[in-house]
Amino acid sequence: MDFNNTNDFVSGFWSLYVIVITLGSVIGCTVFLLVQDKAKTNVGNTTGHLWDETLEEYNNPLPNWWRWMFYITLVFAFAYLALYPGLGNFGGTFGWSMRGQWDGEMKKADEQYAPIFNKFLKQDIRAVAANPEAKEIGQRLFLTYCTQCHGSDAKGGKGFPNLADSDWLWGGTPDKVKESITKGRDAMMPAKGTKPDLTADETKDLANYVRSLSGMPADATRAQKGKELFPAACAACHGPEGKGNVGLAPNLTDKVWLYGSSEAEIVNGITHGRVNRMPAWGEFLGEAKVHLLTAYVYGLGGGVKEDAAPAEAAPAAAEPAAAPAAPAVAEKK
Repeated sequence: MDFNNTNDFVSGFWSLYVIVITLGSVIGCTVFLLVQDKAKTNVGNTTGHLWDETLEEYNNPLPNWWRWMFYITLVFAFAYLALYPGLGNFGGTFGWSMRGQWDGEMKKADEQYAPIFNKFLKQDIRAVAANPEAKEIGQRLFLTYCTQCHGSDAKGGKGFPNLADSDWLWGGTPDKVKESITKGRDAMMPAKGTKPDLTADETKDLANYVRSLSGMPADATRAQKGKELFPAACAACHGPEGKGNVGLAPNLTDKVWLYGSSEAEIVNGITHGRVNRMPAWGEFLGEAKVHLLTAYVYGLGGGVKEDAAPAEAAPAAAEPAAAPAAPAVAEKK
């Protein structure tokens, strides 16, 4: 479908269908008015309808002033359908389209505001984050494009991460935050982790063990059983100590829970898995706006100065490497 043409239909039938319905309605109203022109007024002639004992409906044609208002409306309708889209795929003689108008308005806006945005583009993100003017612009961009998920205070909600704390699944450095905004993020925790034969009781055991990692109340017996299951079911992504891996799986030993920390929520996450997605904004917003948004998010206080140094890879073994585990969104951001 061509989104530059707001009248593009998937088949010619629907275009013809709209044309017939639209023109049929307008022409039908015209015929009705012409019939009304020939109708005569019969004094005292009623339709026979009676309300409230004495209120009668007279069987007379429309008053002239009323009919002429309809004629004016019909003339406007024919003129509009000739000039603007309204008859299926016919785009109108003016060639107007909603997308075209939007593009024109955006072009004017870019001419006016692009110099303001671009003056920050070559500056370091930390410097932009400390600039009051840039912070104000970034906040407006955030309130327009980001609050639907992250909230106006950027503290998120269930299923949507808090951007004002220091917990970052994908990294909280300026470059990583910018990458997240530009390219978006897709994350998935597989149901039952890497042990698809987990029973309902075993998921409860794991849930209690995970709660104990965060220092929350947990059934000691179940937690011990969960500890024994953890290496086979969860350690591939979350690490042997449950501290997670940047870009792969969240830390299970802190107090940050994206979907909730109750036993029931954790059991639900383990049983059914989690799928989460942040859309990419780079193409839509452009580099300058993304730069300002990155600075605003970084300046909220949760950003980090640099990524932890990656661990050196072990020497290649003779055996082929195992397939990488799927990125897990689990319970954090």
